[in-house]
Amino acid sequence: MPSLSCFTSSLFYLTPFSEAHELQLAHGFLFLLIYLVALVGNLLIIVLVTVDQCLHTPMYFFLKNLSLLDACLVSVTVPNFIVSSLCHRSTISFPGCVSQVLLVIQFAGAELFTLTAMSYDRYMAICHPLHYDVIMNRRVCVRMVAVSWFLGGIFGVLYSAGTFSLSFCGSRKLPQFFCDVPSLLKISCSKSHVTIDVSVVFGVIYALFCVVSIGFSYVYIFKTVTRMPSSQGRSRAFSTCTPHLIVVTTFFVTGVTAYLKPVPESPHPVDFLVSVLYSVMPPSLNPVIYSLRNKDIKASLWKILWKLCHKRLLI
Repeated sequence: MPSLSCFTSSLFYLTPFSEAHELQLAHGFLFLLIYLVALVGNLLIIVLVTVDQCLHTPMYFFLKNLSLLDACLVSVTVPNFIVSSLCHRSTISFPGCVSQVLLVIQFAGAELFTLTAMSYDRYMAICHPLHYDVIMNRRVCVRMVAVSWFLGGIFGVLYSAGTFSLSFCGSRKLPQFFCDVPSLLKISCSKSHVTIDVSVVFGVIYALFCVVSIGFSYVYIFKTVTRMPSSQGRSRAFSTCTPHLIVVTTFFVTGVTAYLKPVPESPHPVDFLVSVLYSVMPPSLNPVIYSLRNKDIKASLWKILWKLCHKRLLI
């Protein structure tokens, strides 16, 4: 029969926001509320785009995939933190830790390519409207989404395999409330990080490619928009691009801050705040950003609500 030490040695210890049980409960319920808001918001966009025929366009097809990725991304880390806070436990199993690294990198990597595809879609719609329907057909959109999931999966496997090929012979307490690559590298006792270093290099090249592609798309978009004679046309073009720009900026700023910031020995509340902004804020804010500034989404929501109320009145 395996000894208790065999089981405990396969555990990682996460750092809670506070050691006080009352504060842990408060954090657990707060994150439960945030998680439910994020989940409902993203699922609502998925349902609206799926049900409403008026939203069956490339832009909303990518938005639906972005919402799916956001719902998956926030579901990887937050539920475990909620359970840990409410049950006053701060451990995660080795397979659970591997799964978190794999899935966080996969969904984040897929989201990065999806945001790039969305910028290309806006570029084609504004700069080449006459060729838009031909180039951005359903087959192309499906392939772009498939590529985003494939690349995300490749990077997820690379990063998780590279990280967990290292040795963890000392303390297994992570200076983080979930398993991420910088924290695992911090507690690793391996002197050589060749596999994960190669993975990071590929990840940086991939991120730079996406950033440059988005940048070029918006340079041409702004050039085209400023040449439009109609102020109404300029306003409409900016209204479709602004939410995407806000989402892209939020995603990159929080991600870069979280991964380039040095990992401390003992986390400060500011360090936890950065981690929350990176892992929770983008999936939670994306539905709000798109729904508040998008007339089509709001119109679709009101139309469905009106139909539901009308059916109830008939019954």
